[in-house]
Amino acid sequence: MIVAMAAFALEDALVKAVSDLLPVGQIMMLFGLGGAALFAIIARAQGDALMTPDVLSRAMRVRVLFEITGRLFYVLALALIPLSTATVILQATPLVVVACAALIFGERVGWRRWTAIGLGLLGVLIILRPGTGGFSALSLLAVIGMLGFAGRDLASRAAPRSLSTAILGLYGFLALAVAGLLFSLWQRQGFVMPDARAALLLSATVLIGIGAYSCLMKAMRTGDVSAVTPFRYTRLLFGAALGIALFDETLTVGMLVGSGLIVLSGLFILWRGKAKAPAIGDPVPVRPAPRR
Repeated sequence: MIVAMAAFALEDALVKAVSDLLPVGQIMMLFGLGGAALFAIIARAQGDALMTPDVLSRAMRVRVLFEITGRLFYVLALALIPLSTATVILQATPLVVVACAALIFGERVGWRRWTAIGLGLLGVLIILRPGTGGFSALSLLAVIGMLGFAGRDLASRAAPRSLSTAILGLYGFLALAVAGLLFSLWQRQGFVMPDARAALLLSATVLIGIGAYSCLMKAMRTGDVSAVTPFRYTRLLFGAALGIALFDETLTVGMLVGSGLIVLSGLFILWRGKAKAPAIGDPVPVRPAPRR
């Protein structure tokens, strides 16, 4: 998960850089098609069938819808707001995932972790500053993208086990290409021939994105969601560092306070997540009888 977050932060920086050279819809289409092609090659090399009945399962259909939503709105956020701001808002994803994992998959989340989730969401509100002069409606693009990614991750956990990570990646990137096509049609944007710099940035984005995607899917499908998810917060560090180093961004007091609440909430959730309930079939400890 940590490797995935570092790679995703670098991918975000590359997308933001190339958004100055190409239309956003075209970036998503080329990025999606490139990633889908490489994942298709990986899947065939592993002997996976690219189309099976499980691909059309309800969980996969839901996953594609969330993937389109998350990718579309988050890429728009990267193009229109600072990288550090988009990255910080995205850190609410673990809060939503852990909460929904309890409600949907029945994972044990006690009142202490629910309190931590609430404090983390309070941190997001501090960063957004709704109702103040510093509030930017464009920040809501990152919020919608965050909700889309949370739904995507949960649907990935419910996806049939017969589908490999490569197949999930294939259809995830195809969803990104579809999102880019829809956005381009809505904006009525024509195709712009990429120059050498844009082509290099897009190629690097595809390769890094595939590595990040593979690590994320592996973590989400094999680990306990409430234990693995808090490591997503490392993306905040990577994203903020890249935003400051590459785009001369600054961190406001509100962002620092909000980020602190989010990180502390995530660390607490991680700590509490280590307390596992005995599995069915495990020996039950016998307490000695009280002395009379």
